[in-house]
Amino acid sequence: MSAPPPGENRPLTIMLVCGEPSGDELGAELMSGLRALAGDRVKIVGVGGSAMKAQGLKSLFPLDATAVMGLREVVPRIPEILRRVRIASDFARATRPDALVCIDSPDFTHRIAQRLHRLNSGIATVNYVAPQVWASRQYRARKMARYFDLVLALLPFEAKFFEQHGLRAEFVGHPVVERASKIVGGDTLRSRLAIPPAAPLLVVLPGSRANEVRALLQIFRETVAVLAKSVTDLYCVLPAVAHVAEAVRSGTENWPTPLHVVESEADKFASFAAADAALAASGTVTTELALAGVPMAVGYKLGWLTYRLVRPFVRVPYITLVNLLLGYEAVPEFIQDRCRPDLLAACLERLLLDTEYRSKQKEDLYKAASLLGQGGEVPSHRAARALLDFIQSSRATAANQRLSSGR
Repeated sequence: MSAPPPGENRPLTIMLVCGEPSGDELGAELMSGLRALAGDRVKIVGVGGSAMKAQGLKSLFPLDATAVMGLREVVPRIPEILRRVRIASDFARATRPDALVCIDSPDFTHRIAQRLHRLNSGIATVNYVAPQVWASRQYRARKMARYFDLVLALLPFEAKFFEQHGLRAEFVGHPVVERASKIVGGDTLRSRLAIPPAAPLLVVLPGSRANEVRALLQIFRETVAVLAKSVTDLYCVLPAVAHVAEAVRSGTENWPTPLHVVESEADKFASFAAADAALAASGTVTTELALAGVPMAVGYKLGWLTYRLVRPFVRVPYITLVNLLLGYEAVPEFIQDRCRPDLLAACLERLLLDTEYRSKQKEDLYKAASLLGQGGEVPSHRAARALLDFIQSSRATAANQRLSSGR
C-alpha cells in the first residue's frame, strides 16, 4: 500500500460481515491479508463464524439463522434475519468503521448496506464476492451501485461488467487459489482413519447450508449405495461444517459404505488430498476440488418453487465455476430432475474406474485452476491491498472536502 497522506495514518476500523461458512473462510483470509499489510493499524469488527473467530474476531452473533438459501428455507427465518440486519447496521452506525465489507450472502449482507444507505450513514460500503448478477437478473448490478461504493471482484470479467453498470470494481483474484497449499496430508488421513492406501475413496460434500443438506444428503446416500455395487471396497469421507454437523451425523447413520465424518478444515483438505473422486453440491467447494485435482460430479437441487421462480432469469449454461471458465461441461452437472442416484452413480463409476475419462477431467481442472489466477500475489492480499487503498483514497477525498469547505 502506498504511503498515507499527512494526518491520515490513524488506526483503521474495518467491519466485515459474512452470513455463511464459505464467506467465513474468505473473511478469515481477508483478515490475515489486512494484518499482513497493515499490522496493528487495523482493528476488525463485525460478524463471522469459526474461521474469522480463529483470526480474533468477536462476532456480534452466530451464523445459524443466516446460512440458508431458497424461498422455502429463508421465509420462516426472515424475522430473525431482519433483526440481525438491524443489529449489524446499528452497530456500524455506532462504531463508524472506515469501511463496511459485505462478504457473499447477499440476501443478508446487502440488506445491511442498503439500510445504511437509506439512513444516509456516510459509511463506505464494499462488496467482496458479489452475487453472480452477470448470470441472471443483470439489472441488479445497477441497483447495487446505489448502496455499494466498491466491488472486489473474484473473476476477471466481473470488474468490467460492474464498471459498465456504474459501480467501481477491482479484480483481486479468487481467494480459493491460496487454499491449494492447505491440500495436504492425504496419506496421514488414510492411516489415521484406517482407510487402506489402495482403497477407492469418495469425498462426499452435500453443502454447507442446512437446506442443502436436507435436499441432497439422502440423494447422495442413495448414490453411494448404487455406486458401492460396482466399486468394491469403497470408502467415504464427509467433511461437515460445525452448524450442520449434527444433522449430517444423524443423516448418515447406517451409511452403505465405511464412512468418516470430519469437521476440521485441516481434515477437509486432507480428505481432498486423499480422495479419488468427489460427489459435491455446487459451490465454492467445487473450485477447491479443482485446485486439488479431484475429479467430481456435481449435484444440486433447489426447492421446486425457488427453482421455477429463478430458472427464467438464468443467463449462463452452467452452475459450476470450472465449466463457466472453460466454456464447456468439463465437470458433469446434475441439476434438479437430473440430480438422481442412478445418474450420479454412473458418472462417479466412470471417474473411479475409467482411466481415460478420469484423466481428461483432471486435465480440465488444471486448466481452470490456471485461469483462476494462480501465481503472483495471493488473492486475499490483493483484496486487502485494494481495500486499504480504497479507504486511503476515501480519507483523502474527505480531507480535501473539509479543506475546501473551510472546516
